[in-house]
Amino acid sequence: MAKLVLNIDGIEDDFFTGARMLGIMSQTKNFRFCWLVNTHLHVDFRLNADAEIQLNKKGRSYFFEVYQFCEPGCETEHYIYHNQFEGEHLLPEFKHFDFLWLAKSANLNDEDFLLLQQNLKKINGVQLVTELTPEKIKNKTNLIF
Repeated sequence: MAKLVLNIDGIEDDFFTGARMLGIMSQTKNFRFCWLVNTHLHVDFRLNADAEIQLNKKGRSYFFEVYQFCEPGCETEHYIYHNQFEGEHLLPEFKHFDFLWLAKSANLNDEDFLLLQQNLKKINGVQLVTELTPEKIKNKTNLIF
């Protein structure tokens, strides 16, 4: 009997099609950070308990919260991942980022994405916002829920 192999590359390609990502440094607690984002950007991020990511490392389980917002009237979805849990990181290659912002859309243009970055930088407690290009993300599968 032939052994079935899951095509992770295909899953990654589907999940990241039309996606852009930001790394955010902020010492703010995750729930407060989302509240600040909601207040300053006039959006409605909510914790998506079904999307919480569990990683098993060193015989322990680590849980990374995911907040979600879908723009009304268009197909743009936004996700904020908390990148840290008890000393472990969802994306270890980006340990210095506290949050990861993933925007998925078939029509997210450069101007809108730059405006998002600029507006995030204006939020009190945000120290750094930078775009993360797909080729720099080594552990993409950790983001798929």
